[in-house]
Amino acid sequence: MRALRVVGLHEDGKSIVLEDPASRTRFLLPADERLRAAARGDITRLGQIEIELESQMRPREIQQRIRAGESVEQVAASAGVSTQRVERYAYPVLLERSRTAELAQSAHPVREDGPDVQTLGEVVAHGFGVRGHDYSQATWDSWKGDDGRWVVVLQWKAGRSDNRAHWAFSPGAHGGTVTALDENAEVLLDPNAYRPPRTVRALDPAREAEFQPTLDSVVPERAELPSAEPDPDDDTREIPRVPADPEEDTAVPEPRPKTKKNHPIVPSWEDVLLGVRSQRG
Repeated sequence: MRALRVVGLHEDGKSIVLEDPASRTRFLLPADERLRAAARGDITRLGQIEIELESQMRPREIQQRIRAGESVEQVAASAGVSTQRVERYAYPVLLERSRTAELAQSAHPVREDGPDVQTLGEVVAHGFGVRGHDYSQATWDSWKGDDGRWVVVLQWKAGRSDNRAHWAFSPGAHGGTVTALDENAEVLLDPNAYRPPRTVRALDPAREAEFQPTLDSVVPERAELPSAEPDPDDDTREIPRVPADPEEDTAVPEPRPKTKKNHPIVPSWEDVLLGVRSQRG
């Protein structure tokens, strides 16, 4: 790198004339804000000027977007610059967000009857313990909304789901207060919102017999069915009529009711008086 010497101010009053001592070649250097910052040794101002020249996003806007909850990577992508150049302006704002989230954990949740005696951190830690979550793996953050209020967020992972809870933080005496902004925040603040699942236990064999149904309670009693065989002492049975002349009996005889085995057939009176041989037998 060759060293140049300052010759003086150019006649336009906006540039510095430099000269190479070896070759006597002269150069013009614009006397702008960057040169003045470099002459003062103001590196911060010099980096700020570089960002302003490379991007339309000014440092104040970068800090505003970081304070509103955006990450360094998001702002760098929007500004079209590297994350290293955004970090120098984002760093103090990120510290402010972290400090606010820490203060909010010492604030008191607002109940129906007023602020709770316990702090937000204590209530949330108890809720995590009841649900079996690892509170040490949860992360706190905060940002400032468009209305000027600070919003505190708690992020944690349960199984495969990513969860978030938001509270509005109002700094004040005794740590300030926080108010739930979504359902997750309300559930964490309500000690009665969680019910542990009931476990299924095997019954004691002695008591299990009490619940074992008996055969009589399952199968209904069978009703008495009438006998299919006729009563031999029943005089109401109908005795078929036998015609006097067998040749006149051309009709198909009516079916006789089934009688008992070895029961004698009683002949009709016509058979007895006329001496006609019965066709039944």
